[in-house]
Amino acid sequence: MSELIQQIVQVLKEQVVQDTVVPRNIRRAAEQAIETLLDESKEPAVRAADAIAILEEISEDPNMPMHTRTIIWEVLGALEQVK
Repeated sequence: MSELIQQIVQVLKEQVVQDTVVPRNIRRAAEQAIETLLDESKEPAVRAADAIAILEEISEDPNMPMHTRTIIWEVLGALEQVK
């Protein structure tokens, strides 16, 4: 399952954090979700749940570009599979 988490982290880094079109608060939340996912002191399911909470909070931000919103929704769907 850690491979799935690594893939999710990579998608967030490449398609959200490094995208300068995305507002700063959304990139910051994505970075926070990445840090949460990489925290080895917690079980993968707990890390995924924490990251879902962070990303769901920003997913309804009206300033988010539509392509970024789609990526966030896809990441949320993948995180829900982590057990």
